[in-house]
Amino acid sequence: MSEKISIIGITGRGKHGVLSSEKVNEQEFVVDITLKTKLLKAAKSDALEETIDYAEIAKLTHQIITGPSVNLIEKLAKEIGDLILENFPKVESAEVTVHKPQAPIPIPCKDVSATIKSER
Repeated sequence: MSEKISIIGITGRGKHGVLSSEKVNEQEFVVDITLKTKLLKAAKSDALEETIDYAEIAKLTHQIITGPSVNLIEKLAKEIGDLILENFPKVESAEVTVHKPQAPIPIPCKDVSATIKSER
């Protein structure tokens, strides 16, 4: 049996996109993450070392958002998920949604997002 931890709304400014203006001008990106892991041991022990330190996940995610530019939010989501699996062995899978609320599209739109699930 696996349980889940969700971290919603990790926000940072980055230069991701295919347009040259997106490589120069930062825009806001918002990331939601759902981690599949085992939590019952932590629930019984009340010990941080028995669970996933979501503050560390948030820091890693923010570093990727604000780091080197990529073209697609799909790639950003995959990079975040893969790095979570690489750095947090207790995570069984990471579902990562990257929101790009200021996506340069020609009609009014509140948000564009892509979701990628990375699994062991």
